[in-house]
Amino acid sequence: GEIAILGGVGEQNEKLWSFTKKASHIQLDRFISEETLYVDVPCLSAQLDDSVLNIVKDHIFKHGTVASRPPVQIEELIEKPGGIIVRWCKVDDDFTAQDYRLQFRKCTSNHFEDVYVGSETEFIVLHIDPNVDYQFRVCARGDGRQEWSPWSVPQTGHSTLVPHEWTAGFEGYSLSSRRNIALRNDAESSGVLYSSAPTYFCGQTLTFRVETVGQPDRRDSIGVCAEKQNGYDSLQRDQAVCISTNGAVFVNGKEMTNQLPAVTSGSTVTFDIEAVTLGTTTNNNEGGNFKLRVTISSNNREVVFDWLLDQSCGSLYFGCSFFYPGWKVLVF
Repeated sequence: GEIAILGGVGEQNEKLWSFTKKASHIQLDRFISEETLYVDVPCLSAQLDDSVLNIVKDHIFKHGTVASRPPVQIEELIEKPGGIIVRWCKVDDDFTAQDYRLQFRKCTSNHFEDVYVGSETEFIVLHIDPNVDYQFRVCARGDGRQEWSPWSVPQTGHSTLVPHEWTAGFEGYSLSSRRNIALRNDAESSGVLYSSAPTYFCGQTLTFRVETVGQPDRRDSIGVCAEKQNGYDSLQRDQAVCISTNGAVFVNGKEMTNQLPAVTSGSTVTFDIEAVTLGTTTNNNEGGNFKLRVTISSNNREVVFDWLLDQSCGSLYFGCSFFYPGWKVLVF
């Protein structure tokens, strides 16, 4: 083809005809088809003369080892609002991993960037734009070694879920550029900072991570509610469930007997909510006709209870309130 292109005008037709004639006789099934996915071809093999093979092996073993595939691979990608949970696993039982290294990039980018290095086999990658493809790859470092293993075959994932965002412009709080981090910065104002929309749906996990702490107050609250209600200075009210920074749990404004550990810097508080029943409850004294089962977890402890609402809610708002500055909360 190159010769045909470089040939003169008079010779070009003849050379192209000769080239296409040869191409038509090539056995295309000897090559990997273009439709084959990269993940389905972890390695390529070649048949070499024994003398050549020995020379190549000697050179390779002077610098390292030969493996048929990388020792770790991406196992699962789970979408989250504004994030993706990446899970990976070892596929080489003889490989003892000391650390793992996870990288990601937008599919439109040529550059991978480190997002996690450590001993865990799961990590949530945040700041993910919805409906945008991202590639992930992972490698490992053997026990007592400095060099990293080959990268796993890149896996592509995306999130269709709308990111959780705090309401912008609320007095007393400043937000990050993505509006998923709220900082309490003014002790003069009060009130509940709500989400910009009811973006929490039953069956999902809602996570709050406390980045920094301020002076605690018993009226502080982090939780979810059926609707925004202005005029309250806390989520410790009807049609809401929350945890205070001292660990107290409130359901429709009433404090539960069970209590979680106090919230500290780095604490993660999660809410898992599932619909239990629809229709009128048998106990009228409890009020409400729509029941949700709520699990609140914090610092390796959890409480589980039924939350009764006046009416069915397809989605819920989340919110927080702090009475002293310094509290910073990330939601995802």
